[in-house]
Amino acid sequence: MAAVFLAILPLSVCAADLSLVQTKAMQSADVVLLGELHDNPLHHLGQADLLRQVAPKAVVFEMLTPEMAATVNAYAGDLAELGAIIGWEAAGWPDFAIYQPIFEALGDAPAVGAAAPRETVRAAFAEGAAAVFGPQAERFGLSDPLPEDQLQTRVTAQFEAHCQAMPLEMMGGMVEAQRLRDAQFAKVTLNALAEYGASVVVITGNGHARRDWGVPFAIAQADPAVSTYSVGFIEAPVSAPDARFDATIVTAPAQRSDPCAAFNN
Repeated sequence: MAAVFLAILPLSVCAADLSLVQTKAMQSADVVLLGELHDNPLHHLGQADLLRQVAPKAVVFEMLTPEMAATVNAYAGDLAELGAIIGWEAAGWPDFAIYQPIFEALGDAPAVGAAAPRETVRAAFAEGAAAVFGPQAERFGLSDPLPEDQLQTRVTAQFEAHCQAMPLEMMGGMVEAQRLRDAQFAKVTLNALAEYGASVVVITGNGHARRDWGVPFAIAQADPAVSTYSVGFIEAPVSAPDARFDATIVTAPAQRSDPCAAFNN
C-alpha cells in the first residue's frame, strides 16, 4: 500500500481529510497504530479524532502500565484529575492535560497498559532484547541480529536522540531496549486483539509506530495474518509522505525548549 501524505494545518480538519483518503483501509485493519511526538498537543487532538473514527474494541497505551490501565478503566471521576491519580507525570510523560482528549475519546473501550517495567528495559540494554524477552523472542523477531545497515542507522539515531551526550558505544544497548519495547507492545496488542477482537488501536511514539522496524514489524513476525495500519503524526516543514507509515499527518511544531540545552551548559 502506498504511503499517503496529509498536510494538515490546521489539525481540526484531520478526520475529514483522512476519511476522504483511507478511512476504509484504517477501519478495516485489525490493529491501528497512531504515532505521535509526545509533547505536541496537536498530535493528541488528531489521535483523538481518529480514535473516534475507528471506534476500537480496546486501546493499547505505550504510556500505561497494566496497573495504571486498570485504574483508568475503573475511574468514573473528573478526567482532569486522572493523571495525578495514576502517576502519569511522575512516570515521565508530558502534562496529562494534552493527552486528556485521547482518554475522552475512549468511550467504552478499555485502556490496556503495555509499558514494560523499567528494570526489564534496563536488562535488555545490558543483556540484549532476546535474552530478556524470553521464550517468545524468536516469534517476535528478536532472535535474529539486525541487518548491519539498519543497526548503524538505529545507533546513529539513538546517538542524536541522546544529544550525543552519551558514548556512542552505549547506543547498541539503547537499540536493544527499543527492540524489547517494540516486541512488548506487539505482544500486548496481540493479546488485546485475542481478548477483545478487532480493532485495537495503539497509542505510541512515532518510533514504535513505524512499519519498517517498529511494532507493525514485530506483529508481522509474530502473526502475519494480523493486518496493521500506521499513522505517523509529524511536524512541519515536510513536503513528502513518510514511507515509514501508511499515512503521514503533518501539524505545526510544538513550542519546546532545546532538549539538548542541559548537556551544553
